[in-house]
Amino acid sequence: MKWPAHGANPQYLFEALQISMPDQKIDFSANINPLGPPGILKENWHQLFDVISEYPDPKGNQLKKKLARNEGIDECQLLIGNGGAEIISLIGRMLAGKRVVIVQPAFSEYEEACRINGCSIDYYQLEPDSWEWQEGITAKLKKADALFFCNPSNPTGVFYPRTLVLDLIKACEKNDCLMIVDEAFYDFLIDYESIVPYIGPYPNLLIIRSMTKMFAIPGLRLGYLIAAPPVIEKLSDLQPQWSINALALKAGEWCLESESHMSKTRGMIKQERKRLFAFYKENGFLFSPSQINFYLLKDPALKDQLPLFQFLIERGIIPRHTMNFPGLRGEWLRFAIKGSEDNSRLMGAIEEWRSSHL
Repeated sequence: MKWPAHGANPQYLFEALQISMPDQKIDFSANINPLGPPGILKENWHQLFDVISEYPDPKGNQLKKKLARNEGIDECQLLIGNGGAEIISLIGRMLAGKRVVIVQPAFSEYEEACRINGCSIDYYQLEPDSWEWQEGITAKLKKADALFFCNPSNPTGVFYPRTLVLDLIKACEKNDCLMIVDEAFYDFLIDYESIVPYIGPYPNLLIIRSMTKMFAIPGLRLGYLIAAPPVIEKLSDLQPQWSINALALKAGEWCLESESHMSKTRGMIKQERKRLFAFYKENGFLFSPSQINFYLLKDPALKDQLPLFQFLIERGIIPRHTMNFPGLRGEWLRFAIKGSEDNSRLMGAIEEWRSSHL
């Protein structure tokens, strides 16, 4: 069976499994803010009608100004993209034919973008189950042109401290290697340690950000890159004209005014994560020590989590499989943290599983 490469769009999962999708379902496979978009978007949505009759600003200057002011950087250090996925795709094109190392387990699009562009790909595997760093990264960097590192990690939700990231940046610089840090979920962290100040002294550092997760706008597609001006210029030359639509650009400006929405989200996620993890511990499940809005889960009685996966799917609970994550290969399932009612339904299904598989 060919497993879908991403979460969300559950119709493709049910199609692959050759079973009918139930009318009542909860999709835990997409890591989107369960509170939905910020109120400012709903309140001002009607204003976007006037925007669609004009071409968007191809440089996204208004949004770029607000992002630069928020991050304390120059606008020439920013590139806005059609979601983080476009940024990753552009980086893959820039690295065409180069040697790349990917810290695994990781988001599959790094490898897809690099493989399409003829890169030589190597893995650096984090310690299974503990997700801690092992020896050997230095040797790999000596032969690499770029290192991809997702922090907080997708799929584990683990956040690695700034001291570790800085050591990696320095090791990459020493070996003339780009350090590409994907921070798509950084804004779900309560104690985020910014690495943006390192952009100036370390021109080998690239930081990918997404606005689709926290602000629940995956249908609009919006992300950005923070990097040294020469890198931004290279990637800009590869980017299609009018890559970002006018609705996304305007929505992005409004989202940046929604600090209260972000704060409320972080508080809710923390509370629900604590409740879920206490429940899993009580019922003998293993889970990754996530600090954000998703986590890995497994029943230690199973090597392959497919039976649990199918059990939940039949009850309209849709996890994210891990068949295409190197180092996981189906031994874990990934779940988004949703609202209280949805999480309670998940826990109810897990209780049912546990009572029938003791």
